[in-house]
Amino acid sequence: MHSYEVEIKSLLGSKERADQVRDAMQKADATCALTSRNKQLNHYFTGGNLANLVEIVAPKFPAEISGRLSGLIGRAKDFSVRTRDKDGTVLLVVKASVGDDTSENGIARMEFEEKVSMTLAKLDALVLSAGFKYQAKWSREREEYLCRGVNITLDKNAGYGWLAEFERVVNDKSQLASAETQVRALMQELKVEELPQDRLERMFAFYNTHWKDYYGTENIFMVE
Repeated sequence: MHSYEVEIKSLLGSKERADQVRDAMQKADATCALTSRNKQLNHYFTGGNLANLVEIVAPKFPAEISGRLSGLIGRAKDFSVRTRDKDGTVLLVVKASVGDDTSENGIARMEFEEKVSMTLAKLDALVLSAGFKYQAKWSREREEYLCRGVNITLDKNAGYGWLAEFERVVNDKSQLASAETQVRALMQELKVEELPQDRLERMFAFYNTHWKDYYGTENIFMVE
């Protein structure tokens, strides 16, 4: 079964603003708690062919999981491929757009995210062998929360500074609209503004061009 995600980002910028959002979450939901804190390396890829990637990496997964990955072929209007090291756990991530949004930064997407028993470097090598090229490498420190059924992450991203992501994952495409309504209502209550898609795309493009100046650092840029 495929999962679908609704994800909306908000650029917080400073540590002080991130602290304000933590306080607002606690006031909105007394049971809201930190569920995970981790450091991540995320490598984004461009080019390539999804079918070629599936052929190469499918043997690394059980049949049911590789079947879900194969099911993305032909269904995705657009897709993005990334690899991730999350405190030593390595994952393959494929996000596929289900509408007119981009697969990199869209609000509603199909998502494949599964652990792989190999190093990040070896997984990268498999993706590159499928005809992909590096788009950029990202680093971040992430805090994960659950607040009123919405997954909220507070990320300290190289280049971006503090960023919040509000996410609901559903198993049926027909549930996307109600999930988005729930996410937006919570954001409004927390007084968190959505990062407009056009600005997000400009930031993403700037980072992709200059990522070597930011990856693994605390350097921050500003793009309006």
